[in-house]
Amino acid sequence: MKQTVRPHCSPFCVVLCLFVATPASALAAPPTLTHLYPGGAQRGTTVDLTAGGAFEQWPVKVAVSGAGVTVSPAKDKGKLSVAVAKDAVPGVYWLRAHNDEGASGLRPFVVGTLPDVAEKEPNDDARKPQVIVGNVVVNGRLEKAGDVDCFGVALKKGQALVASLDAHSGLRSPADPILQVVSADGFVLDENHDFRGLDPQLAFTAPTDGTYVVRVFGFPSAPDSSIRFFGSEACVYRLTLTTGAFADHAAPLAVAKPEDAATVALDGWNVPKALRLEAAADARHATLFAPELANAVRVRVEKHPTFASVPADPKPPFSLTGRIAAGGAEVLVPFACKKGQPLTVQVESRAFGLAVNPVVRVLDQEKKQVARAEPAKLNGDTSLTFTPTADGPHTVAVSDLYSGGGARFVFLLRVAPPEPDYELTVAADRFTLEPGKPLSVPVKVARKGGFAKPVEVVAEGLPAGVKAEVTQPAKPDPNTVTLSLTTDVPVVAPFRLVGKVKDDPALTRTAAAPLADLDHATPDLWVTAGAAPPPKKK
Repeated sequence: MKQTVRPHCSPFCVVLCLFVATPASALAAPPTLTHLYPGGAQRGTTVDLTAGGAFEQWPVKVAVSGAGVTVSPAKDKGKLSVAVAKDAVPGVYWLRAHNDEGASGLRPFVVGTLPDVAEKEPNDDARKPQVIVGNVVVNGRLEKAGDVDCFGVALKKGQALVASLDAHSGLRSPADPILQVVSADGFVLDENHDFRGLDPQLAFTAPTDGTYVVRVFGFPSAPDSSIRFFGSEACVYRLTLTTGAFADHAAPLAVAKPEDAATVALDGWNVPKALRLEAAADARHATLFAPELANAVRVRVEKHPTFASVPADPKPPFSLTGRIAAGGAEVLVPFACKKGQPLTVQVESRAFGLAVNPVVRVLDQEKKQVARAEPAKLNGDTSLTFTPTADGPHTVAVSDLYSGGGARFVFLLRVAPPEPDYELTVAADRFTLEPGKPLSVPVKVARKGGFAKPVEVVAEGLPAGVKAEVTQPAKPDPNTVTLSLTTDVPVVAPFRLVGKVKDDPALTRTAAAPLADLDHATPDLWVTAGAAPPPKKK
């Protein structure tokens, strides 16, 4: 029987105390969503999508994270219509299909600023490429083993073409793609592999007037024993081809106030000095974009002073954008310390898609090393905490783990006392209830910077008929909670778990479920419950 989910309900308030982990189980036939083609669209357009996956019931409904994107099912199974508002903020939106049986996992959909064109086969032969006119994003797919896609672009001598592919890193395509620029007579003039994660990007300057071919092919992202080019229906990509403005990063990488975000400069290719940026900001970041800019970039919003160059004797807390100009060099940043005041030193570069694998050293006023750290994982950033043993000047020294340096070796340094804070996480983004039986939803409280206050949580969006209460296990754990959900009615609905601290609204936090396969954590949780079984006959 089809059930209607009520769009509003009263939130349940619970106190975070203890927790027990219990995974959700799937019902009979919720939809599955494996990929979307095309993988994105331009602002202000409506596009038809093919959704890969399994849909035993059709039509389905589709939930979208963020405002400005709406999805409607078409008549044919697996076909969707996506409308993107003119004022939608460029970036990644997350789509989830759902019906009366449950909800699918999330899939990414990218909103961009440039016009989109569709890849057209046959285009495997570099001598007969698909001709591209203007600055565009090509929505394509390496749809079978051995597939190669070629695109012809006319360039003038000295003109710079940026070719940037979004496949595995952004769209989670199962491909490890490669980009080449090939001359009309078949010679490879430029090539890139793994510029951003597994995805390639290159900037090519034409040596002479002529038509140049951008060639795309790939291998499986999970290596196997085959020796051939890889492809499948799920190998979706978006290829930006532009001789216009393309940003690499904001300069500086951080601002102290959201209203300052639109005033930063952009480093990249073909970026005019007079470019007027728009900014969409939240508490931690601002997204910068413009109609004539091929891609959006993010800038950090800090709660303390920020600097674009090394100031004289800065006092924590502060943030600084720096650059390692040459291979093997260290950037030295002096700052003032107080004896016994713990400080956290954090250096980010990979989080911005930049090139530094940061090695961080802290030196005392006699230039003796008192602390050192390097990335804890491949292509990670670095953080350490130390306590000065004396008043006076100290120095942070930042270098690259592999002795790199150059234009893209840019980083954001933050020096600040540890801030009391916390994070809430749950083990899964979807939970299935059996009517009449409680389900334990595990919530973990990760306390940071000495945070010790009690946290209250509000279960927002739970539909009428779903009850939430805290249960206490036999072995209490102060950093975990068990939230028990029960219902006697069928439901399929989103909800959120929001943590609050009494008299401190700035410490409101939303629980997130880490999704390792997507390199993403979502605050949008789903609960599903089928019809209650009939009562047993006496």
